[in-house]
Amino acid sequence: MKHKGLFIVFEGLDGSGSSTQASMLKDYLKTFGLSPHVTKEPTNNLIGGLIRGALTKEWQPSIQCLELLFAADRAHHLDREIIPSLKAGKVVISDRYFFSTIAFGSIECSAEWLKSLNRNFLDPDLTFLIKVPPEECIRRIGKSRFEFELFEEVEKLNKVWFAYEALAKEHDNVFIIDGTQPVEVVHKRIISILQDYLTGNKTSDSKDVLES
Repeated sequence: MKHKGLFIVFEGLDGSGSSTQASMLKDYLKTFGLSPHVTKEPTNNLIGGLIRGALTKEWQPSIQCLELLFAADRAHHLDREIIPSLKAGKVVISDRYFFSTIAFGSIECSAEWLKSLNRNFLDPDLTFLIKVPPEECIRRIGKSRFEFELFEEVEKLNKVWFAYEALAKEHDNVFIIDGTQPVEVVHKRIISILQDYLTGNKTSDSKDVLES
């Protein structure tokens, strides 16, 4: 699909700071008079609510049911928010997308099955994968809330990260950023990569691990 806008996705383990960086990028773009559309997955729509209830253990669907819900939520998200905004020429910033579904879901499901569910969805123009060790992610989460969600265990998060890295090698324009640095340093690295992308100045292969 060709569109006038720019589709940027932030990915990473829970506690990696992807939401913070998405918000900082939004504020940065606003200084240029732009009105970026910021969104997230799971969405705040009906299907997203079912997913969040499963992640917080309010109900217990099978893992296959949960992954199908993620795909359905994404399809609705694209149809109702992302694609219309891109067609209008906006910058769309999403906190999580199909990388998360495949990386987290591959703990219990076939990665190939998960990829097949997401194969026909729109690829982002840029994906920033924020790298923070699982132990640090858990520490950060513990400071901000009392309950832990379904996947927030160190051993599971290690497996999720390996899956993220494997996906980064399979897709273009995926940049792995060291998220253990101060948030402003991480933000500046993201802005530098974005500027290079927009001007066509690729200083290195986007499939490499890029850390400041």
